Order: sequence, then C-alpha cells, then structure tokens
Amino acid sequence: MSLKIGVIGAGGMLQYHGAGFLQAGAEVAAVADMNLAAAEAAAAQWGGGKAFASVEEMLEKGDIDAVSVIVPNKFHAPLAIQCLDAGKHVFCEKPPALNASEVELMIAAAEKSGKRLMFNFNNRARPESQAMMGYVRDGSVGTINSAQAQWVRRTGIPGFGGWFTTKELSGGGPVIDLLHMIDLALYFMGYPEPAHMLAQTFDDFITNKDFKGPWGIPDRADGVTDVEAAAHGFVTFKTGQVLSLRNSWAEMIERETVSVVFQGTKAGGKVERLFNVDGFDETAVDTCELYVQEQGQSVDRTIKTLPCEDMGRIASAANFVQAVEGTAEPLNSPHEALVLMKIIDGLYQSAETGAPVSF
Repeated sequence: MSLKIGVIGAGGMLQYHGAGFLQAGAEVAAVADMNLAAAEAAAAQWGGGKAFASVEEMLEKGDIDAVSVIVPNKFHAPLAIQCLDAGKHVFCEKPPALNASEVELMIAAAEKSGKRLMFNFNNRARPESQAMMGYVRDGSVGTINSAQAQWVRRTGIPGFGGWFTTKELSGGGPVIDLLHMIDLALYFMGYPEPAHMLAQTFDDFITNKDFKGPWGIPDRADGVTDVEAAAHGFVTFKTGQVLSLRNSWAEMIERETVSVVFQGTKAGGKVERLFNVDGFDETAVDTCELYVQEQGQSVDRTIKTLPCEDMGRIASAANFVQAVEGTAEPLNSPHEALVLMKIIDGLYQSAETGAPVSF
C-alpha cells in the first residue's frame, strides 16, 4: 500500500511537495487549510483527496500515515508536535522552527511517537550537492577546514508587512529564511559541533519598496516589518573548522547568488547558482566544481550533473517518502536541525548584543 500523506497548507510550496510525494509512489490523501476552497482545489489537483478546514479534522478523518507542514514558521513546531502526537510521520518546511528550544520539543515528540521527523533542506537533494557529497564521502576532499556560505539578493524582500517580515511569525529575516546554504555547508563539513558565533545584521532598505522581490506574499499596510535585510557572520567549530556566511534580501550586490565554497585538505569545491534575474529559477545557471593540485599544476574540474531548476525541492519530498518506507537513507536528521537552529539563535544573539556567543 502506498503511503498516504496529508498536507497542511495549500500554498505555493505544495507544487513541489505534491510532485515529490507522487514521484515516490505516495498519495496526497488530504489537504487542510483554513481556506476550505483552497484546500478543495489543491486536493483535486493532487489526486482527489479529502479537503479539510482544520488540522484536527484531518487528523481525525483523513486516513493518513504522514503529514507535510507548509505554513508560516511560527506554526511549524506546534503543528509538527500535534501530528507526531497523533502518530503521524512529519515532513516540515524549513526553517525547522522559530528557535532551537522548539526543535528540542519536536524531537522529544518524535522520539515518544516513534515516527520519523524530517525537514525540507531541499538543497541537499540537488544533483550538484549529491555529486559533491560523493567526493566528500570517498575522501577526495579530505577534511574541510573552511567554508563560505551565501544566499544574497539585491531585490529580494518577500513583501512588506506580511508574515515573512514579522519577527513574531517568521523568527527573523534572511538569516532564518535563507538558511539553506548554511545547512549545505554544514552538510559538506560533517555537521561539526559549533564553538562560537559572531554576526552583524543590517536593516538598510528593509522598508524600501525598490528592493521588493518578484515573489512572496501581498503587502499589508497594517502589518509589521521588523526583521533584518542582511547579515554577515562567522562560526567556529570545536573541530577547528570555520564557516563564514552572508545572507540578504536587499543588499548592494551585482545579482542574486547562492553558493557554498569550501577549502579542504585535499581539494576545494564550489556548488553555486547564479541568477540572471533575481528570484526567477528559470534564469539561473548552476555550477559544481572541484579544485585540486595534480603533477605540480592547478586543476579545476567541472562536475557535470543533470539540470534541476527546482533546487531539489521535488527530490527532497520524494526522499521523505523513501525514508519512511525504508528504501533510502534520510537526507537530514532532527539532530542536524537542532544544531542548525542553535547556530541561527547564536547569530541573532550576537547581532543583538554586539558580542560573540559561545555554543
């Protein structure tokens, strides 16, 4: 029998979750959304499952094995815990939660229920990332001493006054929203335990509509905009490894750039996406490269991979199904999510206090 999945939230990310679940042979058996009409339309689009106006009703009547959580960040932890307590596996959008304390509660609920908890760190599922991990795992890279992670945008504020820009609902701006490259760098590095974090945030342009991105949610004149526009930071690890990072929605740069670059003891590497037009994946160019010394020469290797416009979103959702069914190893773990959120908490704390934070 195929895995039956209920989805909470009928928004845009469902196009990727739904496609991934179906690709892996699962069934979108139910959709819950406060807007019942939206839930009905989404359920019809993804196979004719049931539609519900509340999560409680879906858990009671939906006949599902697992739940996909696609809602604003504030609701990730409470909904995931509610579904785990109801005996359902959970696939949760990023970020894992608003902070590390919430992730600890999610982990406790998963352990108590015996169900799988995973997060949509979709950039791990990109062909470029998996190709690079092959070189990391086989020892070609050696130990990654240092890495630089960035997701920077010039005109990428996802609306004004909506939940993205309201700290109470989102947890912060681009540091928490664009955490993908921080996670990907840590993935390549072996997710070492952090030691210290130092960061500075900037709110220039955060209310300037000239810097609005081409995607997001409608502006709300009565809404709140109280998050950062950009952040720069540095993390040291107990292993001696180091990570520098840049995250921004609005910053004076040439164009949107998404990348992890690292320096290993045997080889360096880069996974990068450059956007010709900010926010439009169809305009982007992906590269994956290794840098080595051979026979006294500097050699740069271009790694050819299949194109993946959606940045691994469909493959990530498919991996959740495969992990639950035991046909593939999970691409991420709750422990990694906890370490990531502790780093993000530390970066925000450092920016607020103006001092380094010890892990």
